[in-house]
Amino acid sequence: MTGLSDTPNIADADGFYQELLSAHENLSEAESHALNARLVLVLCNHVGDRKVIREALELAKRAG
Repeated sequence: MTGLSDTPNIADADGFYQELLSAHENLSEAESHALNARLVLVLCNHVGDRKVIREALELAKRAG
């Protein structure tokens, strides 16, 4: 990878968002946080590029 892409890139973004919400249905707050943490780790492993992951962390911190 050559850097973090911060432009929309998910086909059917609304459908994806619904899937994400559905994955959290019937979970406690702690279970929901744990699911998010596991998802982040799975996706970071898939990306594999520490520079890109670092850029994503910085972007996420600024957006909050």
